[in-house]
Amino acid sequence: MAKYQHFEDLPVWQDAANLYGLVADLLEINKLPLSYAFKNQLERATLSVSNNIAEGFERMTTKELISFLAFARGSAGEVRSMLLVAQSRSGMQKYKYKLEALHTLAKSCSRQITAWIGSIEESSIKGKRHLTGDQKRLRNANDSLGNFRQKFLNEIGPEHALYNSPEAIEARKQSCKSE
Repeated sequence: MAKYQHFEDLPVWQDAANLYGLVADLLEINKLPLSYAFKNQLERATLSVSNNIAEGFERMTTKELISFLAFARGSAGEVRSMLLVAQSRSGMQKYKYKLEALHTLAKSCSRQITAWIGSIEESSIKGKRHLTGDQKRLRNANDSLGNFRQKFLNEIGPEHALYNSPEAIEARKQSCKSE
């Protein structure tokens, strides 16, 4: 499983931020036949998806993370509902494909959030504060082993039998990316 250090690196946050940008672009169209209150609520609900993902990620406990992910999922549901309602309004037919694409992206955010919550709930690790000493030692040992392997594969020379292995090639690529 990938480890993320910053919420900006999370694919679900990136999709949610993209969703907000696309919704904002739609709402900036002149003479869009939606009320100010509707547009304002749609914009706020859309922004709430990425904001709640970010806020949950920055919290220190798993319980808080799950709570904020649930808020984000609820906001994504609200966005989907509003997009369907907007699509049924007269004058919105010319935006049908945009609205459907936005709905699909909002649904993708919901699915990703649901999967993330599920993986957290199934994990034996219940958050940073809940790691036992043995779990911390095992995590550190695995991290050290992975770092050693990465460094070894990156530094072997062309004469070594593993030099052209897929793992060594990938290790060299990763090393180039981090420089």
